[in-house]
Amino acid sequence: MSRMMTRSRLACVVSLLVVGLGAHPSEAQTKFNSGQNVQPVFEGWEKNPDGSFNLLFGYLNRNYQERPHVPVGSVNHFSPGEADRGQPSHFYTRRQNYVFKVRVPADFGEADLVWTVTHAGRTDTATGSLWPVWEVDEAVIKANRGMGISGSYVDNHEPSIGIDGPHTHTVAAGESLTLVVVAGDDGIPGPNPEAAARRGDRRGRPGPDQQNVLNPRAAVATGLAVTWLQHRGPGAVSFAPIMPPVENGRATTTASFSVPGTYVLRAVADDTVLTATVDVIVVVEPAE
Repeated sequence: MSRMMTRSRLACVVSLLVVGLGAHPSEAQTKFNSGQNVQPVFEGWEKNPDGSFNLLFGYLNRNYQERPHVPVGSVNHFSPGEADRGQPSHFYTRRQNYVFKVRVPADFGEADLVWTVTHAGRTDTATGSLWPVWEVDEAVIKANRGMGISGSYVDNHEPSIGIDGPHTHTVAAGESLTLVVVAGDDGIPGPNPEAAARRGDRRGRPGPDQQNVLNPRAAVATGLAVTWLQHRGPGAVSFAPIMPPVENGRATTTASFSVPGTYVLRAVADDTVLTATVDVIVVVEPAE
């Protein structure tokens, strides 16, 4: 696909997002720490080798501090069909791109898949479809992650990540859990600390736990970054650290939980262009 076609498609995606996410003029200059809604976002679709498709979704949490828990069910569901399609129930602040994928069959055709989230007294939806304008590729994803359009690293391959140990754990409230991942990459693109520093100075962005939790700046500096995220769970999860260093292909962190319940934790390997994920389920039982 030509670069001109990619740029055209990206422009369509960006313009549609602006239309879908635009605030009322009277709200444009106001920042809210809490009490605002969560807007689901359809990011686009990609085709799988077997002929099926992935619908890509993210969201905009309009709060600057509140990270709401919106349980999967009547207030956080997909339709038609299964209500649970792997969507988050924990929403980080502000705009989070390409959070999860929903696989649909090769004969999905002109059907729609709607993600509905109700929070702060407002119900918002995002409609996924296979309209040609919504097709995304590596260049589009890279541009939407703030990494620019040119220099797409055509030889780059997706990083790898896996859990060293079980994928399901049970801990008591008040206990911390040690988690180890094994991650690797092809070295493309390689580390570029100077570029990371320039991006940080220009954009003035805070760390990953405060804005976009998939922060390409960290991967620019190291070549491969691992980030731990809370995907689901009724309380807050603290990671120490949230971005553990990758040493000899391994990265170690600890997680602690504010309240009992079932949590889904997600580790993301990021080379700035492509990402790979792996999930861990943690059941936190009340302390005896």
